[in-house]
Amino acid sequence: MRNAPDDEAGGAGSGQSHGPEGDSVELRRSGHAPHHATVRDDESWEPAALADSGSADDPVASLGPQIRGLRRANGLTIADLAKRAQMSVGHLSQVERGLSTPTIRQLQDLATAMGVRIGWFFQEDAPLAVEDNVVVRADRRKAMHLEGLGVTDYLLVPHLEGRLELLLCVFEPGGGSGAEPYSHDGEECGVVIAGRLELWVNHRRYLLEEGDSFAFPSTQPHRYRNPGDSETRVIWAITPPTY
Repeated sequence: MRNAPDDEAGGAGSGQSHGPEGDSVELRRSGHAPHHATVRDDESWEPAALADSGSADDPVASLGPQIRGLRRANGLTIADLAKRAQMSVGHLSQVERGLSTPTIRQLQDLATAMGVRIGWFFQEDAPLAVEDNVVVRADRRKAMHLEGLGVTDYLLVPHLEGRLELLLCVFEPGGGSGAEPYSHDGEECGVVIAGRLELWVNHRRYLLEEGDSFAFPSTQPHRYRNPGDSETRVIWAITPPTY
């Protein structure tokens, strides 16, 4: 059976969405295509078009087109990327068209398959104030909005070129990384500054209240969610910045 073209994949029988239909993701790429990217003659890399293709409420301006653009910049078909990320072609097609939000694990697999880190998808909501690569102003933070998961991550360090990543993670009620645990190299720790956090590390469940903190090797499978009915905020550190 032939693989359906990009615009045809995702229909009946080609795969099932892993998220509620209609989820929109307010997410635009900041940064550049990876240095090893191979651009096909008929599909040029257009960072401006990816960043400014629509309003924040428009799925065309969301995560999906960024994944599609990076996939094409790497010279991959949708079937190629789906195989590398261990996703169905139909689900990946829905993600690229803004109809489904990937879990953190799936986003990690997609990023790895295309030679970048998840941090590549952080957007600048406002021009980043460069103050000797030391200070990030509260109103100039880069953010990654995953509306389908109910999660917004704000980058608290000026860049991800060092050995430390520091995030402010905001979880809507019920929001979290998804049902699938994931793992990566490094270590991480954090402190809950508002609300409650349900954390699974190596399949053991922990319930953290405001003021509680945690630390664990990132190589252990982990996932997390907000079990409460109000917003949860966590200061989260990861080293090295493999997230």
